[in-house]
Amino acid sequence: MRRTDFAYELPPTLIAQEPRERGRSRMMVVTPQTAAEPRIEHVSFVDFPERLARGDVLVINDTRVIPARLFAKPKPGMSRPIEILLTRRMTQELSVPEIWEAWCKPAKRVKVGDELIFSDTLRARVLAKNEGTITLAFESEKDIDAEIEHIGIPPLPPYIARESPRDEDRSAYQTVYAAERGAIAAPTAGLHFTPEILDRIAARGVEIVRITLHIGIGTFKPVKVDDIAEHVMDEERYEISSDAAASLNRALDEHRTIVAVGTTSVRTLESAIRAGDGRFVVGRAATSIFITPGFDFRAVDKLLTNFHLPESTLLMLVSAFAGIETIRRAYAEAIGHQYFFYSYGDCMFLNGRGTW
Repeated sequence: MRRTDFAYELPPTLIAQEPRERGRSRMMVVTPQTAAEPRIEHVSFVDFPERLARGDVLVINDTRVIPARLFAKPKPGMSRPIEILLTRRMTQELSVPEIWEAWCKPAKRVKVGDELIFSDTLRARVLAKNEGTITLAFESEKDIDAEIEHIGIPPLPPYIARESPRDEDRSAYQTVYAAERGAIAAPTAGLHFTPEILDRIAARGVEIVRITLHIGIGTFKPVKVDDIAEHVMDEERYEISSDAAASLNRALDEHRTIVAVGTTSVRTLESAIRAGDGRFVVGRAATSIFITPGFDFRAVDKLLTNFHLPESTLLMLVSAFAGIETIRRAYAEAIGHQYFFYSYGDCMFLNGRGTW
């Protein structure tokens, strides 16, 4: 398939710049029937609990976004700070807990051996320059994670225009159930939930299962090849606890519906069930799974998701899930009904899988 098969035109006014009030965003419910005529309903996310049935399993990604954007003092001759986006902690690879891979701007002005000063107590040495990234070794008189949390900025996507960072984004760009620190982007379908909505879901007899996938640099990378089969996904780390695996395997045995919150939950579940040859396995692993039309879904039955960028891997995933023509129809209707798109936008509940 071609990258352009997933292109569409979106009016810039529909790119959400401000977070939606949690629980009050609009929700399009799409039930694939035929590719030409999916059933489409327009409701509010506050109605989401009533779309679930007793015995369903709702899977949420509890990764926590780190404030991964840092600004180092300008080098002599530079007028602006050096911007750093932390992309991957390399603890496991190098057995040194304070080494990170990062994007850097302007990368041309940074050399191996340079010291970058972020604050009076946090600095980093450039260990290497790689293709598109640099490797940094951090030093601090204080706890480095705490210092990054203190001075870092949430890594909002570039389509959310901010003249200057806002403190409100620290909480707005984080799910209410975020727990495991490590993502550089939010699992945005989860931004719609409130504790009260989660309580209503549980009260209906729906089992809520937490898994973790730390969203990495790949979420920012566009598909540049024409033939999407040539695109390679970056690895992302995930973890499934013993309790989560037990709940998910019981759901499989009892033929209960598994509802994924967000594409990251889908990628985790479909990776884990393949690793276990049809069963969910416990533990930590990495995945570079690329889900495109024709994919054989083994784990996920329904999906809550936001509206995604044209030609993106996320749009390809939802097209694989619901069907290309179904998603085209749904996106056209969303634009016609003035839904807001992308991270801070409205959401779509894919109430079943379709054909592509």
